[in-house]
Amino acid sequence: EVQLVQSGGGSVQGGGSLRLTCQGSGAEMDEYYWGWFRQGEGKEREGVATCSLGGRATEYAGDIEGRFTIIRDNAKNSVYLEMNNLKPEDTAMYFCAAGRRLHTSLQYRLTEPAYAFWGQGSQVTVSS
Repeated sequence: EVQLVQSGGGSVQGGGSLRLTCQGSGAEMDEYYWGWFRQGEGKEREGVATCSLGGRATEYAGDIEGRFTIIRDNAKNSVYLEMNNLKPEDTAMYFCAAGRRLHTSLQYRLTEPAYAFWGQGSQVTVSS
């Protein structure tokens, strides 16, 4: 059974940076694509970023691109979300996810049904 364990997150002032880490175990994670999602208080979970098995192909939510970067390290069975120029509206619980629905589009992989395994969540709080 695949298990995903997250670390990182915390509180930062607007304009600051944070990095989230997600490490997988229980399988060869280079056979899975990765995604990051977030859920703000009172809001639905939304896709933030996804990357392909090799990591070269990426897709971001519209308001994220240029500020966040998804990076995978297959040697460490890990994926990272580097977040720069954070805004108060980025405040949310962030989740990593892993999926194996191959031959699906990057846009589809920004949706929850694309994923079978989820991390426990990391709180990110951005103050103004």
